[in-house]
Amino acid sequence: MRPTCQRLCGLALLGVLLGVPAWSLEEEDSNMRVAVQSVYGRSAAHRLLEWRRLVREGQAAAWGEQEAIERVNRFFNRLVFIDDIKLWASEDYWATPLEFLGAGGGDCEDFSLAKYFSLRELGVPDDKLRLVYVKALELNQFHMVVAYYPTPAAVPLILDNLKPAILPATRRGDLAPIYSFNGQHLWLMKERGRGELAGASSRLSLWNELRSRLEQSRLQRPAINLD
Repeated sequence: MRPTCQRLCGLALLGVLLGVPAWSLEEEDSNMRVAVQSVYGRSAAHRLLEWRRLVREGQAAAWGEQEAIERVNRFFNRLVFIDDIKLWASEDYWATPLEFLGAGGGDCEDFSLAKYFSLRELGVPDDKLRLVYVKALELNQFHMVVAYYPTPAAVPLILDNLKPAILPATRRGDLAPIYSFNGQHLWLMKERGRGELAGASSRLSLWNELRSRLEQSRLQRPAINLD
């Protein structure tokens, strides 16, 4: 996919999250399908529709959080890993879920971001989710996963594109946590997945840039608080 498509595909994504009237949801999904198909083609539009069906099914059935994380993790792990430099001609580019689905793959950040935003749309509270930067010890490289906390004091469950099974962090000895964040906070990680709240960090510049692109893409849609 040509790098020139990056900005074009940062289109209406989060208008379907919090606060959009129910009558507009079908229109939002249709707009996303048209946008993805216009850039990536029909196969990409089909992937987009599968994602929207997953989300709508979960919303209609009021899935519990455990079912939501299992279904979302399984859905996105079907996509393929593609390095940013190959896909976007950039050393590090965080794709929106539309870009990720459009391209049919992405790197670990793209898998994690798509899962995070999907779980938020399915009603999982932000304070139960974190995007976690880790060191993947077996690969000797940095990696990103999603952590889900059933309760504030619980050992988090890890959603990962490297290993399909959702396991407690205590069973992922192959991952060494470094720092984590969500829409509200940044944590520097300590032992056993716990952490302490930290201030703003330059390491979140890509997260802030992604949020800015999503915000700009919504234009006149109802406001969504990502904080």
